[in-house]
Amino acid sequence: MSHKTFTYKKRFPLESGLSLPQLEIAYHTYGTLNADKSNVIWVSHALTANSDVFDWWSGLFGTNDLYNPQDYFIVCVNNLGSCYGTTGPLSINPDTNEPWFSYFPQITIRDMANTLQVLKQHLGIDKIHTLIGGSQGGQIAQEWILQFPEVTENLILIATNAQHSPWGIAFNESQRLAIKADRTYFGNTVTGGEKGLQAARSIALLSYRNYNTYNNTQKNNGHNNINNHAASSYQRYQGEKLVKRFNAYSYVRLSEAMDSHNVARERAYSLESVLNEISVPTLVIGVTSDVLFPVNEQQALAKYIPNAIYNEIDSLYGHDGFLIETKQLTEHIKQFYKSRYTELVSASHETLKHVHGDN
Repeated sequence: MSHKTFTYKKRFPLESGLSLPQLEIAYHTYGTLNADKSNVIWVSHALTANSDVFDWWSGLFGTNDLYNPQDYFIVCVNNLGSCYGTTGPLSINPDTNEPWFSYFPQITIRDMANTLQVLKQHLGIDKIHTLIGGSQGGQIAQEWILQFPEVTENLILIATNAQHSPWGIAFNESQRLAIKADRTYFGNTVTGGEKGLQAARSIALLSYRNYNTYNNTQKNNGHNNINNHAASSYQRYQGEKLVKRFNAYSYVRLSEAMDSHNVARERAYSLESVLNEISVPTLVIGVTSDVLFPVNEQQALAKYIPNAIYNEIDSLYGHDGFLIETKQLTEHIKQFYKSRYTELVSASHETLKHVHGDN
């Protein structure tokens, strides 16, 4: 495993028309690039994750898992705007020599995708074997391949969508309202907005899980509780846990970027037409109990991406199922690769028939 930071010393233009004076990109790599550079697996991560994919997606990525460093060269990049090493609100604004905090410019999913292209060029990677992303990571993966159609040979999109829904935007805005109700947010300090971030995380969890999740995991013991409910303490604990590892200013900018996601923006045609331009074999996976990214959103992706296969995983854990149900994901991905291999062999046989004749 290698954890590095690449400094892009040119101005980095943003979709808003603004630009960053330079760009720091934090990333992890695992394994070794093979001779023909054909074993690259590139991971695009979700809202509050980091570039250490072996930490947060173990069971799918790891020494004994499907994506292992013995077979693959795995790359995961920390998202633009995050607080885990890539340029974001805690980075120094060279104009003030102070952190940006709330003054960090607005960013979009397309901006995030462009940072991945910058690093890909720096690493000298010509072709990615598989680009995989879940949730916001799936949004980034779509934008990357739409801007650079030859970027990957295979695409895997999990629990994501082509345009962020009014429902998802409403959840995100509620979280931002909670953060900004904490007046310390406007103080622009490292600890600004922490109480608000705790409340925001509590709201977010309701969208990441669902009624059945809480009913099965957060019931009170017995029937005599007046307060001190299990679900209440769980919400507080999860909020405190995020505050220890994340930052309110990054959370605001990243959630705004998610809201900006619309593959048809400025492309002057419909979602369907845009998705139809994704020509590589694609596996789309939905989580049946997901209330934040309902399966109809993944079904739409699979319907309009020409070479897409659609599958579902069952999970008690709603949207978070894409991080938890790694055994089901592994089986679906294996079958996807198996079907791809069969198609390639079949196409090869047809080519030979054409060249040499049926005999």
